[in-house]
Amino acid sequence: MTETATVPAALSQPVGPGEPLFDLRDVAYTYSSRQVALDGVNLRIWRGERVVLLGANGSGKSTLLRLLDGIVGPTGGSIRALGLDVAAVAAGEDGFRFHREVGLVFQDPDIQLFSATVLDDVAFGPLQLGLTKEEVRERCDEALGEMGIAHLADRAPFELSGGEKKRAAIASVLSLRPEVVLLDEPTASLDPRTKWVLVDLIQRLGAAGRTLIVATHELDIVPLIADRVVVLSEGGRVVADGAPGTILADRELLIRANLIHEHLHEHGAVAHSHPHEPSDGHHSGQPEPTKASAG
Repeated sequence: MTETATVPAALSQPVGPGEPLFDLRDVAYTYSSRQVALDGVNLRIWRGERVVLLGANGSGKSTLLRLLDGIVGPTGGSIRALGLDVAAVAAGEDGFRFHREVGLVFQDPDIQLFSATVLDDVAFGPLQLGLTKEEVRERCDEALGEMGIAHLADRAPFELSGGEKKRAAIASVLSLRPEVVLLDEPTASLDPRTKWVLVDLIQRLGAAGRTLIVATHELDIVPLIADRVVVLSEGGRVVADGAPGTILADRELLIRANLIHEHLHEHGAVAHSHPHEPSDGHHSGQPEPTKASAG
């Protein structure tokens, strides 16, 4: 796919109050010195923003979240996060302090749920902080309540549904009371009812003042959880950065980013095209970027 950057300079480096929480400069990440996941990403994110990283599967969204969480450092460029060099954090410097402030919820909740009960998983992080038993319990009750799963505290994670596991994984991060919550495809593989319950919970996290950075390819949830959208191309580049309404109304951008696609139809002698979601067999006469897409 030919990539044409559409990011105006003013949008790629928006003006925010004070120092940004995250400051990415020409960031690249390559797996095994061969597979390019991110290529020259410049991005600033400020405290209290609700940012969606929007892109098709394979666009580098998950890799970018891993970088923002300090799990890995960039193979090119630099990242400053909460005043720290992320490359140093990934190497073990100030990692404990950093991960008290930044929490990542993985796409697969089974990665984060490893204890005998949900309560044990939610308590794991606070216990590492050396808090008293009462303080740990307070944090657990708060996180379980925020996710609406207090009734699941004594259940084993393997007994939970997919949506319950997602909420338990988020609770295990919230119990640390992080300033920043990173969510990787939080609504993936959920049934419609559970998906919208989780969207409502994500909205509440943002309303509580947390900085949220959510990676997704599902367009229909974007207007509800974001006040800013950063679009990644399939080559791992930022190709747009702006308000949700502006981004979702740009049909050509969404087609180039493989978030929707066009299909040519013939009706007798008349040929016309409609935008399609990549995995959806249906179509509509007008572009509807707020429908769910499948990257």
